[in-house]
Amino acid sequence: MANILQPAEIVEIGIEKEKKRRDFYAMCAERFKGQRELYELFKKLYEWEVEHVRRFTEIRDGLSKAQYTESYAGETEAYMNALVHGDLYMDLTVATFAEEIKTPIDAIEKGMGFEKDAILFFSGLSSFIDPKNREIIQTLIGEEQQHIIFLFNMKKELAGK
Repeated sequence: MANILQPAEIVEIGIEKEKKRRDFYAMCAERFKGQRELYELFKKLYEWEVEHVRRFTEIRDGLSKAQYTESYAGETEAYMNALVHGDLYMDLTVATFAEEIKTPIDAIEKGMGFEKDAILFFSGLSSFIDPKNREIIQTLIGEEQQHIIFLFNMKKELAGK
């Protein structure tokens, strides 16, 4: 029998991803604190990720063990593992950050990748939780889409300078 992840475990994975994004944006804010617009953008993104951690923790704490069907044994675990074990998060440390993020564009593009990953993860997660929490997940997806827009607009602004 397959080792099926429970919805609370999947949400916990989402919480860990949110924490990584939060930490990334904190590093970006620190790196670019001398550039007011960048600093404010990354600080705001950091604050939003802090709020997402709080909201996901509430969702996780309210979930009970649920049963759901799979098309084949191990389908859910395989899909969620593929989403969880992406290269984006594996090496997110202060040292790798210092190596990889040299310019504001580097930070913005990495942030956009994180936000796209969040949308994909949340979209996959929504089918495993109850309708009430699914609405919250849809709201969070909308917020992550807004984060991409903020990052994209900043990238355009920087390219125009």
